[in-house]
Amino acid sequence: MDELPADAVYDFRRPTDVAVSPDGEYVAIVVSEAAPEEDEFRQSVFVLPTDGSRDPHRLSRASGAWNIEWSPDGSQLGVVMVRDDDLALRVGRDNDGETDEPDTETDDETAEATDPDADDGPKPQVWVYDLELGGDARQVTKREHGVRDFDWGPAGERLVVSARDPTDEEQAYLEQRQENGPIETERLQHKFDGEGWLDTVTTYLFVVDVDTRQEHRLDDAHGGGIFESMFGLQPAWHPTDDRVAFCAYHGENGDDTNVYDVHIVDIESDEVEQVTSGEYSAVEPTWSPDGERLAFGAQNPENPYVPGDVCVAEAPDDYRVVTAGLDRTISRPGAPTWVDDTTLLASIGDEGRTRFVRLDATGGHERVFDRQRNDEAHRQFDVGGGTVAAVRSHSSEGTDVYAMPVDGLDVDDDGPDPRRQLTALNDGVLAEYAHPETTRLTVESDDGTEVECIAHYPPEFDPLDPDPRPTLLWIHGGPMAYDEPGFDLRTSFWTTRGYLVLHVNYRGSTSYGRSFCESLRGAWNGVEVEDLLAGVDEVVERGWADPDRLFAGGFSQGAVNTAYLVTRTDRFAAGLAEHGIYDIRSAFGTDDTHKWFEHDYGLPWENPDAYEAASSITDVGDIETPLLLTAGEEDWRCPPTQSEQLYRSLKKRGVDSKLVVYPDEHHSVSDPDRAIHRLETLDEWVARFDPGREAGDVATEDSAGDAR
Repeated sequence: MDELPADAVYDFRRPTDVAVSPDGEYVAIVVSEAAPEEDEFRQSVFVLPTDGSRDPHRLSRASGAWNIEWSPDGSQLGVVMVRDDDLALRVGRDNDGETDEPDTETDDETAEATDPDADDGPKPQVWVYDLELGGDARQVTKREHGVRDFDWGPAGERLVVSARDPTDEEQAYLEQRQENGPIETERLQHKFDGEGWLDTVTTYLFVVDVDTRQEHRLDDAHGGGIFESMFGLQPAWHPTDDRVAFCAYHGENGDDTNVYDVHIVDIESDEVEQVTSGEYSAVEPTWSPDGERLAFGAQNPENPYVPGDVCVAEAPDDYRVVTAGLDRTISRPGAPTWVDDTTLLASIGDEGRTRFVRLDATGGHERVFDRQRNDEAHRQFDVGGGTVAAVRSHSSEGTDVYAMPVDGLDVDDDGPDPRRQLTALNDGVLAEYAHPETTRLTVESDDGTEVECIAHYPPEFDPLDPDPRPTLLWIHGGPMAYDEPGFDLRTSFWTTRGYLVLHVNYRGSTSYGRSFCESLRGAWNGVEVEDLLAGVDEVVERGWADPDRLFAGGFSQGAVNTAYLVTRTDRFAAGLAEHGIYDIRSAFGTDDTHKWFEHDYGLPWENPDAYEAASSITDVGDIETPLLLTAGEEDWRCPPTQSEQLYRSLKKRGVDSKLVVYPDEHHSVSDPDRAIHRLETLDEWVARFDPGREAGDVATEDSAGDAR
């Protein structure tokens, strides 16, 4: 069996968004692709018929694209893209007789749209494709600081966009920051991952004429609150009148709360009504087709372990929770979408699987599409014109876009599959390498709690007649998240090398109900550690895992748990902790999630014992396991100083350890070369301490590449 090379990253294509046309006959998709020469991931837009009659047609070759929206009549497609200004805006003279210079302010991608330190380059703007006339897209906005998101007006003649609009004083500050001037702040929430140091610039909604590009600002429809950096204003224009729903926090002390309210602005009067009143972190407002109802996602702002719900409002201050009693969280990639005037479709995390749920706008819910297999997941989806399009993922069959009629949701689990595969994004990678088989198993933790695990293994491995394999326990982040079966290039990287990859949906994971998830609140590195160890015990006892060739690793919260695991046991040959937190008390002052820590543990000077108990740095004297640590230099979710602290402590104690820091990187590994370097570095570390790997299998520093 050929080993999947790390540079297969160049060949991997991933759908990140889908949008169905109003008549249901077409679907637009965004696909992330690697551009090796530029060392970038590009987000390109494709359109294809939902009947599967032809291959996807590429519309864009821009360096970044997101927020795809069909016009109400389906004749145009709007996209936020990062590309050079439209030629029409760069030629000729303006009314003053001066040439129209291209916009050269800063920006690269969505996450960096407000970063004053970003490299010079084009900004994200709204571009519109005329799908009847054809040709290239036409640039509609030319905001100096770019556009975050947008929606169409009901006649398709206007857009509402969200964009930053600095005062003269704020503009002067941004300019001096671009010249490496000092950072000045009086904000409590002074950083956010992907945006860096925050400023005081306000984001407003603007109404833009598609033909003339003329715009006017809605002065009272503006952003605010911690979650603006994460979610944006998410404007949603009413389907028949001039009202726009959006999300923001307009109270006092916006940096000291996770509240995020739904508002409605009348664009003629600029009057704003508040729909929610501080009960939720609200997201994804969406109007019913007749405009009588407004649905939105709703999360508890003080307790993120509580499952997220869907609410439906019929008037401001008059809304109901339509997912009451479901006890499953709504998955953000599957935000609620209207099927008709009284029915919504959403996706939920349900026992380690993302699946569909149908919601009644007057209250009530039911799980649908029982035809979905237990080893596959549905992710991003959209509904339009009686058609559902969704991203479907399977560990050995890839990740692609499928479509089916809405009534296909009610097909029995033993009935024919109504889905039509529309894309074949990774056929080359799928054909060339043997991708893993997947199985689920349930284990009993230390106190009798049942915990589900997902094991991926090479196709030649027989669980009923096993030969023990080297095993990588890979721990998911979050912790309010869950592992599920799906195509993952990193998993295939390990299984093609003969490893079994084990995921444990430990207590704290979503998709198993509030009680299961909330047991971790304010008690990190407690019950979940017992669950992780129970999962490892199970695969060893079954003869699946070689007890002398066990490894543990994870990213973000997975790194938090990895470091703590090796303070508890020396059974792992090596650990791999990526972008984690190991001293929670110091993280409180240097990361971007201070409210989360406060809600979980209280304030560090008021409850220092809780912070210490959840931190692995205080038990570093118990670590003997070789540990690889990685970090992003500009990661404000899990700052690099966390990895530095643990690394230096391990070095002082003489423990085998290595630190890899990716310059200019956030809480991610965001370009192809670094993704390749990451895989090669992890493999080199595992090979160094795997007694079953020969010396020739160990990668050298040179073979791992550099961390540009």
